[in-house]
Amino acid sequence: METALELLELELDEGLLTEATTLLKELDTQLNRWELEQLLSGPYDKNNAIVTINAGAGGTDAQDWAEMLLRMYTRWAERHGYQTHLAELSEGEEAGIKSATLEIRGRYAYGYLRSEKGTHRLVRISPFNANGKRQTSFAGVDVMPELDQSVTVEIPESDLEITTSRSGGKGGQNVNKVETAVRIVHKPTGLAVRCTQERSQLQNKEKALAILKAKLLVIAQEQKAKEIADIRGEAVEAAWGNQIRNYVFHPYQLVKDLRTEVETTAIQDVMDGNLDPFIQAYLRQQTAAS
Repeated sequence: METALELLELELDEGLLTEATTLLKELDTQLNRWELEQLLSGPYDKNNAIVTINAGAGGTDAQDWAEMLLRMYTRWAERHGYQTHLAELSEGEEAGIKSATLEIRGRYAYGYLRSEKGTHRLVRISPFNANGKRQTSFAGVDVMPELDQSVTVEIPESDLEITTSRSGGKGGQNVNKVETAVRIVHKPTGLAVRCTQERSQLQNKEKALAILKAKLLVIAQEQKAKEIADIRGEAVEAAWGNQIRNYVFHPYQLVKDLRTEVETTAIQDVMDGNLDPFIQAYLRQQTAAS
């Protein structure tokens, strides 16, 4: 590409050169995206993605961190022209969020974002500490494919514990006055899913069940389990502690992926949704290892 640009500089005036340079860069971006999509060969890689974020250890700082990650993935989706829909949001007592489930709709959304599954660690000066001390916070990210009608996952009713509650959040309309929020627990594994953002209890139940089925399907694949009933419950919890990336805001600035060793000092760029260097490195690493 650099050689092509050098030749163009010799033959084109400034206006045409600018236009040609833009076209070549766009072509390079499209070719790079095409190359990556060849690496997305999983059975559900082309599907929409369901991203669940949960605040971990770190109190209010962890809840603030979870909200920052929600914004980061929303910005990533916007950069790629994907649509987003918030399926669940549980606000923190003082700041941030306890949990959120974000649906990201677009071709290969799951294939790209499955690399984000794991624990994300933040180190910074806490804005919630009067003494200005450094705080380490954690948030867990889970990523599942949105299943289409052709995929069936059978879960016995006896394995499910379904409860309802009022949806939390700001505002005083139907969302807070009626028990529309639904929480479903898969009793054999302890896996829980909550959906709050739809207008009716039935809609939230259907959405929560679909997310739970997708989560169980992904875990079954990871554990090479032939049936949902074969999933080892203790392994579901163990995945929570799988730290994949550090985000250091202080005493220096660095975001480092612990699996691929990819790192950058452009923290704000990452928090604004530029995750592609991490995603691309992970996909290439996984392909090379397979």
